[in-house]
Amino acid sequence: MLPVHETGTCSVATAAEIVGSKWTVLLVHDLSEGPRRFTELERSCEGISPRTLAERLRWLEAEEMVVRRSYPESPPRVEYELTPKGTALLPIVHEMRRFGHEWLGCGVHDA
Repeated sequence: MLPVHETGTCSVATAAEIVGSKWTVLLVHDLSEGPRRFTELERSCEGISPRTLAERLRWLEAEEMVVRRSYPESPPRVEYELTPKGTALLPIVHEMRRFGHEWLGCGVHDA
């Protein structure tokens, strides 16, 4: 066991920083269904401000978990999509869903 769980040296602490960041898991969950536009993500994450959503998406993009694609259309269209690194978080999301159903009584969104 590590004497201190520090981000960067402890894999659990580093992963917990990603998974524990507010909105991250919900965004990954939404993007697991396919590419989404900013407004779609904003609607599905009720309570998130546009600024926070933009910051979180930029952070996920910098961490190479999400890719941002711009399409030269009128009006311009931008979509966000999971990368293989972002997709690797889906088993964690699945287990969180299972835990919520089994232990927390959250069965509204079966999938």
